[in-house]
Amino acid sequence: MSNAEVCCSPVTERPMSAEEAETAARMFKALGDPVRLRLFSAVASHEGGEACVCDISDVGVSQPTVSHHLKKLKEAGLLTSERRGTWVYYRVEPAVLAAMGRLLVESSAGALT
Repeated sequence: MSNAEVCCSPVTERPMSAEEAETAARMFKALGDPVRLRLFSAVASHEGGEACVCDISDVGVSQPTVSHHLKKLKEAGLLTSERRGTWVYYRVEPAVLAAMGRLLVESSAGALT
């Protein structure tokens, strides 16, 4: 089951299950680091929705540190990667962005009209 499938219900809709809370915490913890958030944003906003590591590594830390942070984002289910020759390309799964957005929006049942 992907993070997007587990982590979809708005927090205002019902209390989270233990599994949903674990998944959401893992995703948000990964984004809790400023360098990781910058890398995630760089990938998400890059033309075509994917970025070569060579295009996003200018975040003020060494290349090994960039690789470490990208690995953590992958482990949290926020990024996928594909090796093409000597470069690795990263992509944010659209379903992950949608799921994270849904988690934080007010459900329509609780919305003020």
